[in-house]
Amino acid sequence: MGRNKNKTSKTPIEPTVSHQQSCYEGERLFAMLKSLQREIELAKASNRILPEKIWFKQQFSIGVNEVTRVLERMAPCSEIGGEEASVEQAHSHSNPTKLQLPSVPVRLQAILVASDSNPKWLTKHLPSLASSRKVPLIFVKDKKGGSLRLGELVKLKTAMALGIKARGNGINQLVEEILHGKEVNGFVNVGGTKKNGGSKTAECYAG
Repeated sequence: MGRNKNKTSKTPIEPTVSHQQSCYEGERLFAMLKSLQREIELAKASNRILPEKIWFKQQFSIGVNEVTRVLERMAPCSEIGGEEASVEQAHSHSNPTKLQLPSVPVRLQAILVASDSNPKWLTKHLPSLASSRKVPLIFVKDKKGGSLRLGELVKLKTAMALGIKARGNGINQLVEEILHGKEVNGFVNVGGTKKNGGSKTAECYAG
């Protein structure tokens, strides 16, 4: 008798719109950045082999250009099987004796985007591109400048965008909690809107 193959879901579980794009500012932003900074320092302390600059590049896609490149290499989720399909295609067109692990693209778990990008068109393409790959966006709005806040995370002066690579570490664990609306230092992510009723994601992105 042929074995009954359990079909995996044809369509991957998609995050809700509110989780695909959310906005952090004020005390919620401060709490999130503080938690991220703590996890970054803990992860960095556990691996002192690599120079700091190279280590940061392993954990993050830094800057709009790099984030865009990584997103473009990821298979759109509209394709059957997403990334799994792209891996299967790579094996089917290659010598079966060769294991082509490098063909599997880096995945971004989430993208932090500064809402103060100037000119605005620098990051205008990111929402649609990230959405096609089902990568959530978190907009960062701050009086000091979202780009300055993001730069501080990776020891740079500024950063318009930071892509968080899926590495299965404490940074990813924290980001997963943020994306699912769990409490971070007393502040909860509620559908892209501030807990006490503030501006929505679109207003945050408009700067």
